[in-house]
This record gives sequence, C-alpha cells and structure tokens, in this order.
Amino acid sequence: MTQNTSHTTNTKNSTTTSDKPATTPQRKPTTTVKPQAKSTLHPRNPHQGRYDFERLTKALPELAQYTITNPSGEPTINFSDAEAVLTLNKALLALHYNIKYWDLPKGYLCPPIPGRADYIHQVADLLNDNNSGSENKKPHVLDIGTGASLIYPIVGSQSYGWYFTATDIDPVSINTTKTICEVNPNLKKMVTVKQQTNPKNIFKGIIGEHDYFDITVCNPPFHASMQDVLDANNRKQTKLQKNRARRNPNSQNANRFADAKNNLNFGGQNAELWTEGGEYAFITRMINESVDYAQQVNWFTTLVSKAENLKPLDALLRRVGAQQIKTINMKHGQKSSRVLAWRFK
Repeated sequence: MTQNTSHTTNTKNSTTTSDKPATTPQRKPTTTVKPQAKSTLHPRNPHQGRYDFERLTKALPELAQYTITNPSGEPTINFSDAEAVLTLNKALLALHYNIKYWDLPKGYLCPPIPGRADYIHQVADLLNDNNSGSENKKPHVLDIGTGASLIYPIVGSQSYGWYFTATDIDPVSINTTKTICEVNPNLKKMVTVKQQTNPKNIFKGIIGEHDYFDITVCNPPFHASMQDVLDANNRKQTKLQKNRARRNPNSQNANRFADAKNNLNFGGQNAELWTEGGEYAFITRMINESVDYAQQVNWFTTLVSKAENLKPLDALLRRVGAQQIKTINMKHGQKSSRVLAWRFK
C-alpha cells in the first residue's frame, strides 16, 4: 500500500535525530492534576450548550429529515437511531470544521464530537503551557487509533492548523480516512494516514528514526470484551429509557425512542471498542513502549475512561522514568473522563 509520508519526514514539521534535546539528568517526577472546571466544556470548544439545529440544517439540509421535537418542544434527533446520529455528526463537521464530505462504513464507531473536541482543546493548552520542542513551527501530532472517523485530525487541523499523522491497525479505517482526506482539500495537506501493520505495536513501525512529534493523542479501547461493550450499552439504554419515561410518562413522543437493547447506536468494530485486558492493559503497553521514543515525542497523552486506572498508571510512569505526569479532568454532560499526559524531558 502506497503511503503519503510527507509530514513525518518533512524537516519543516519534524526534528531530526541531531536536533533532539539532550537527555536530562533523572529527577523525581512531578505529577499535576488539573481540576475539573465548572463549565462542562473547554471555553474554546464551539459545541457549547444545545445543538443549534437551525444553523446545522443550513450547513447540511439532510439533517432536517431526522429532526424531531422533544417533549419540551425543542428540536432534537432520536439518539437511538444510528443514521440520525451519523447525520448530526456530518452537520457538526460541516458547520464547525468546513468538512464537505465525511462518512463511515456501516458498523464503525461514530464519535461524540463535542467530547472529542474537548480533548484537542485541552492538549492545546498543554502545548501552550510548555515548550513544544519545535519553536515557530506548527505542532505535529500523532493520533494513535484514529478509527474511520479521523475525528482528532479534523478538529486539530481545522482549529489550530496542526499537522497530523493518523494511524490505525484496521485497513478499512485506513482506506476510509484516506478518502476523507482526498475529498476535503483543507485536510489533504494537513493529515498523513499510516497503517500500523503489527497489532502488538503502538509506536514501533510508526515513528521513524528521524521523526519528531510534539504530542500524541489516543482514545484507547476501554472494554475487555465485546460482551462488556453490550452490557455497558444495555445499562446506558435502560437508564435513558427510564429517565425519559419518568420525565414524560404520558408523552407520545417518549414512545418514539426505540428499545436499543444490544443495538450500538454509536457503532464500533472490535478494535475500536475492546482489547484484551481492557483500557488498563492497552495504556500499560503504550507507556512501556513510549520509553523507546522518549526523545522523539515531547508529550505523550491518552484518554483514560476509568478513574480507578489512574493510580496504577501513575505508578508505572514513575517506574519507567517519566519526568512530568499530568492528569486533566474533563466532563461532558453526565460523562466524565480525563487526559493522562507524560514526558521524559
């Protein structure tokens, strides 16, 4: 498969081995926890408040056929309908990021864009607060497991002008993201797509000898099995149905939301949703492998869905010699998450 590697080797956006900073003496690592802000989204995140269906429909008229009225008389969609969720995402990307074409293969993960965008804005602050390692140059970001959606490269390139290398082990995701980049001129020169051919590796085979990345991002699969995925989805759908029934026991509109048991309205393939050992095992592999690329990456980051994983991951980072460790708490609606960041400089 021919791969575009212009961004990973272009000296304008990367640093050669000779340019790498010298290894600093070992010292006790610093750990910082950024408190969760009262506002649910980052101040620069454009997805504040309720969705503006008037503007979204102007950006993508197709959304109108999926728009319904909730019991309070406000426009919304049926979030149990996978096609409606996909179309809403298309409208969000068209309105806020000037994406003219975006589509997913059937059954692939459809990401919640407001929460995904928050991750990008949080790591932007991390780069602004610290020396990125490439002064006067646009940051070069490595996206581990970009999926078919290419969501982080879209948000990061269009919000900040960052260059991205987007990687995945799934050939269907790789082909889909390449098509998205080809069709959207504003992405074509900003994003390089590269397949990870060895599912046991994360950085190896992706970061070349002379590559340098200012930061890495990753949304790891956090379930340990497909059954865990289905169980979590069923609990979520049951809770949503109960909440709707409690708020509007006599509303006919409440009955428009179908029973979504064992139906993933957000989609997702195995590699996108679960991995052996779950989130903790995946991030552990990432941390251990990051040691080999300590001088080629300024900041390593990953989402951590389960708060109980933070303490053992922090302990592992200290054992492998991380010099700075940061945890950034995030909240979108009822969902809480956090960004774990570390570096060896």
